[in-house]
Amino acid sequence: KSPVLLDRFLDDAIEVDVDCIADASGEVMIGGIMEHVEAAGIHSGDSACSLPPYTLSVALQDEMRRQATVMAKALKVVGLMNTQFAIQGEGDKAVVYVLEVNPRASRTVPFVSKATGQSLAKIAARCMAGQLLSAQTSAHGLPPREVIPPYFSIKEAVFPFNKFPGVDPILGPEMRSTGEVMGAGRTFGEAMLKSQLGAGSRLPTQGTVVITVKNSDKTRAVAVAADLAALGFKLVATKGTAAAIQAAGIAVGVVNKVKDGRPHIADMVKAGDIQLVYTTVDETRTAIADSRYIRTAALANRVTYYTTMAGAEAATEALKHQDGLTVHALQELHSELRAELH
Repeated sequence: KSPVLLDRFLDDAIEVDVDCIADASGEVMIGGIMEHVEAAGIHSGDSACSLPPYTLSVALQDEMRRQATVMAKALKVVGLMNTQFAIQGEGDKAVVYVLEVNPRASRTVPFVSKATGQSLAKIAARCMAGQLLSAQTSAHGLPPREVIPPYFSIKEAVFPFNKFPGVDPILGPEMRSTGEVMGAGRTFGEAMLKSQLGAGSRLPTQGTVVITVKNSDKTRAVAVAADLAALGFKLVATKGTAAAIQAAGIAVGVVNKVKDGRPHIADMVKAGDIQLVYTTVDETRTAIADSRYIRTAALANRVTYYTTMAGAEAATEALKHQDGLTVHALQELHSELRAELH
């Protein structure tokens, strides 16, 4: 009589959004598959996402297509449906979990429509009015179908933190963004860089990057440090992170945490000695409270920062494309899609 719902958190899982449309006959069209940049656990509205996915195998994508199609038919959906998956593990050991299924339009629909050149809302509305998918014609002049673009589109969240001095900008399960932007590019890095520019995050072309991460992120932080060093950036890190980076043979300076005395990270940020901040913490109240000063100092001094390892990796990939930006009009990209589909 009194059921209890138990939630279980998935560590290091990749979150994926799948938008699809079903008609009254049971035919299902996949609108788009979007891989989140931030790990599952960050609210989907606060996470950047990539269409097409940038790390997922074709086999995993096909499995999510299959599951979304089966659920749309079983739920007798007519119109739009959004499914959120989480993928834990890699290769043959990867497990696909269903986080939630929503028989409605999602906030991702406008993004998918712009990325693929066909209006999902229009197609879904016609289905709801009784028209079958096979009887419709999309903007590409063909019956609606899943379109996988030969370019990347990134949806990035826009946050209001600069309007609230002193607020902690760490991301979590509660949605905090107030808008979103889209960047498109021939590579994931180019699209990511454009999305950051659109969201107001200025990535430096030179200078000093501070890295301070939790123990479970140190291996990934070393790889990021190697990329940053190759790009010509100077590196500084807190003691534990610096030890891991130095062990890999990468030059890095050591900087104090605030509790270890001055000069510390916040002093360097305030003095303008830091151009980019990568910081992650364990999901405990004490750890979050102890590291708050790094994030608030970066925010107050308009220094671009990333509070997830996945975000730091994506930003580093974007830094590699600083010199290769090309403006792409959506109309041109959609014309390319039409030509390719025909």
